[in-house]
Amino acid sequence: MALKPSIDPDEIAKFTAMADDWWDPHGKFRPLHKFNPVRLRFIRETIDRHFQTEAEAKKPFKGLTGLDIGCGGGLVSEPMARLGLNLTSVDAAEANIKTALVHAEQSRLEIDYRVGTAESLLPEEAGRYDVIFNLEVVEHVAHPEAFLQNCAKLLAPGGIMFLATLNRTPKAFMLAIVGAEYVLRWLPRGTHEFNKFLKPSELSIPLTEAGLICDPAQGVSYNPLLDEWRLSRDTQVNYMMTAKRPAAQTSHADVSS
Repeated sequence: MALKPSIDPDEIAKFTAMADDWWDPHGKFRPLHKFNPVRLRFIRETIDRHFQTEAEAKKPFKGLTGLDIGCGGGLVSEPMARLGLNLTSVDAAEANIKTALVHAEQSRLEIDYRVGTAESLLPEEAGRYDVIFNLEVVEHVAHPEAFLQNCAKLLAPGGIMFLATLNRTPKAFMLAIVGAEYVLRWLPRGTHEFNKFLKPSELSIPLTEAGLICDPAQGVSYNPLLDEWRLSRDTQVNYMMTAKRPAAQTSHADVSS
């Protein structure tokens, strides 16, 4: 059975139109720039615990392979590369990759940027990556369940995947769409579609079926008084999740099913 393509042409066109704004902290991706510090801190601390890396080292992730799926302009790829992660970063929008390549060159960082998708890496790179970033992507793909299972096939034994998305709740509709897109105008209207938001179980079930062990969802909330994001118990709007492949387990090499 052929792999289902994860590309949604409408979503690719949407982000292609915004590609030049990725590194502008006051532009269309301002919310991501505000959100980035809390998720990077969560990622850093979780990788340190999972791989028992030397937290004080200049490049604690040296020797680990990473994959950033739907990398956009590289807002996560670049900080991870600075920490020593040997990184491959893919995005289906060529304009995003061009932006990321230029910025990485300016930053003197070596990142293997490619125009592509999770399934485009299979079967050649199945089980290759120790760390996979799957951040703010799954709500934009055409077939979320198949996409998540393809991502899982790329994770190495003992590896960890980070996911971040929006919950499909009334609170998320009011804050992430009505509030962020129409009232505060943090994002262009139409950036998100409510029916594409996913509940935590809709991430964990296909990942578990693919052989991964999922941790409980971690909420991330915005504090308007401090104008900052923080980790919280509230998973009703934004949340992150980690999924791990047991060290003794082989990856799913059969990518035709």
